[in-house]
Amino acid sequence: MSSDQNEYRAQRLQHLDALRQLGYTPFGAAFARTGTLSAIRAGFQEDGAVSAAGRLLTIRDMGKSIFAHLYDGTDRFQIYVQKSAIGDAAFDAFKLLDLGDHVGVSGALFTTRMGEQTVKVGTWTLLSKALLPPPEKFHGLQDVEARYRQRYLDLLSNHEVRLLFDRRIRCVEAIRGFLRERGFAEVETPMIQAQAGGAAANPFVTRYEALAASMYLRIAPELYLKQLLVGGFDKVFELNRCFRNEGLSRTHNPEFTMLEIYEAYTDLRGMQRLIQDLITTVAQGVYGTLAVGEGERRIDLTLPWRERAYRDLIVERMGADWYSLPLGEAQRRGDAAGLHIDPAWDLLMVTHEVYEKLIEKTLIQPTFVTRLPAALIPLAKTCEDDPTCADVFELVIGGTEIAPAYSELNDPLEQRRRLMAQSGGDASKMDEAFLTALEHGMPPAGGMGVGIDRLVMILSGAESLRDVILFPQLRQKSE
Repeated sequence: MSSDQNEYRAQRLQHLDALRQLGYTPFGAAFARTGTLSAIRAGFQEDGAVSAAGRLLTIRDMGKSIFAHLYDGTDRFQIYVQKSAIGDAAFDAFKLLDLGDHVGVSGALFTTRMGEQTVKVGTWTLLSKALLPPPEKFHGLQDVEARYRQRYLDLLSNHEVRLLFDRRIRCVEAIRGFLRERGFAEVETPMIQAQAGGAAANPFVTRYEALAASMYLRIAPELYLKQLLVGGFDKVFELNRCFRNEGLSRTHNPEFTMLEIYEAYTDLRGMQRLIQDLITTVAQGVYGTLAVGEGERRIDLTLPWRERAYRDLIVERMGADWYSLPLGEAQRRGDAAGLHIDPAWDLLMVTHEVYEKLIEKTLIQPTFVTRLPAALIPLAKTCEDDPTCADVFELVIGGTEIAPAYSELNDPLEQRRRLMAQSGGDASKMDEAFLTALEHGMPPAGGMGVGIDRLVMILSGAESLRDVILFPQLRQKSE
């Protein structure tokens, strides 16, 4: 705590003690409101009686009267406190209030000579005393790290931040509504799992003492959702929290929100139509536009979106002879392009590093990248015309992967073979419950994951995931 904060806190503690001596409870009880401040404004009637509550945003002492503004998260609204109206004692007590204090007021609505809607206070109640001052008197919290670590102050002092998160909430509501209207059932699957499956990622490990067993925070809900397809749910989705024990970056947070969708009797093309309709519906409904971002990174979501094969993108970037190069030459060419190539990587891994580091970030307009190497995606069907390619797409917008989707592999024998190969022949690392479910017969299906944090980042024009996650993970603050 800074010396200035200590000084302000000491002054506020004095005010708290003075208010107590005058009979005011500094951390009061419930207060019955007529409505939120935005609702009061919407239903404004001259001389109408109202009760409102909020945080003191401004205080302007005029001697025998005080103008102030309350803020409750929905709106700010002026109040007028007049000594002759509320009495000397209540007025003197009001003058002990500080910015950030929560108060409740009752009185009559009127419009000032300046045309501002206002409550003329008849009585007021102290609801909560703030012992620390707001940042810069609510003119804006500017320190980026402080904004993330003390998000509550960021929300209070930066209106555009509150608007961003209000829109995020509306995005999630719109996504749920979109899927429910199309017959999808929302389900819940375990977040603590005996096997970390459904994606290739480093899991967080925990311990279940009652079973004396190691468990994992889920990296994806895919394998459970597919079991529901076996069980007869033909359209399911889950808006879930996933965890991956990996790095922090502009587009990565170890805890993130994922939407996973599965639909029986469809395939990759069904998922392609679904995600185009979903994103354009949410963008238009919540943000009122299909154009987001500015300048060179301005994104046009107008349909249809383009489609490019993975191999074609690689050849365009690295040369027509790329796939015929000896491994050593491919590694040297990757190094020359600015990549850090591990000498142990094979051509598949070098090629995917080229895609992830050099190509993906250039795909600003919505692009379905299709026909990725089948060896990278063991849970997807292969393309009928080329078994080395998976029947998948990765939807990239703004240089960021937003949604991978598959024609799901439902052959239990082939799935077992692939997972065994992925585990290096270690059967203990395979999810036998999932494989057993497949043997009971899973219908052909399309499946898709949608990174909600990344989608909101794109639609809002934010620079980083940290801007659209209320409490992002941060490095521990050094003392």
